[in-house]
Formats: sequence, C-alpha cells, structure tokens
Amino acid sequence: MSKRFLFVALLAAVAPAQAVDANRASQAELETVKGIGPALSERILQARREAPFAGWADFSARVKGANATRLAKAGLTVEGAASPASQSGR
Repeated sequence: MSKRFLFVALLAAVAPAQAVDANRASQAELETVKGIGPALSERILQARREAPFAGWADFSARVKGANATRLAKAGLTVEGAASPASQSGR
C-alpha cells in the first residue's frame, strides 16, 4: 500500500499543472495555483469584476502584489497566454 501511495504522490508531483485562466476561474480554482491564496484570489476577482484582463500587462497593472512571472510558472494564464512575455495586452 505504501508503494502505491508513493507512486501516486510522485506522479502528482511531476505531472504538469493544469492551466487556470485568470478571466474564467472561480475563487477555488484560482487558489489551486501555487502562490494564490484567499487574499490574492479576491483581488483578482475584484479586478476582473471591473473588466476582464486584456493580457498579462493589464493583469499586473490591476492586481496589486501579484508576481506575474511566478504565477505563470505555477499555471496561471491570462486570455490563454501562459507567459507574461507572450502577451502584453490588446
């Protein structure tokens, strides 16, 4: 039994994180991204209520305390862009 648990834990650790889009995710989904807790997820949702994020530059400008590079590496996307460098806004 312990070998099975170890295998599942190892598999989960190396499996790629599922992308979570800042414009579509619920608070619970946002909080699955490493580095996003309740306070940051609430700031993301509040900014999103005003208008959807046009791109990473817009996200960074409107969400105080968010490290876009770190969040992108952890699986957050904005309008499908997985990297702050790949989309600067529309």
